[in-house]
Amino acid sequence: MTDAKTTTNETASQAYAKRRSDIARLIDVLQMELDAHAKRAALADTHWGYPGDLGRIREGLIELVMSMSGMERERIEDFLAEADDADAN
Repeated sequence: MTDAKTTTNETASQAYAKRRSDIARLIDVLQMELDAHAKRAALADTHWGYPGDLGRIREGLIELVMSMSGMERERIEDFLAEADDADAN
């Protein structure tokens, strides 16, 4: 990835809009793949590979949130723990 202006004379705001759109599409694909993964995991409920897959994805998403927000990992982990507690009640 580069911050340099592209050879197509694309402006920074055009590049931003395109990349934001790409990210939105990728998030949609991620949701579809997460749903498909859940179906496969349901058929193999004793297979620990599926939770392992999600652990790796979770770590990557935490890294992305850290990068986008500037939040520390501990704050993100606390947020997730609080959400888990709220879901349990």
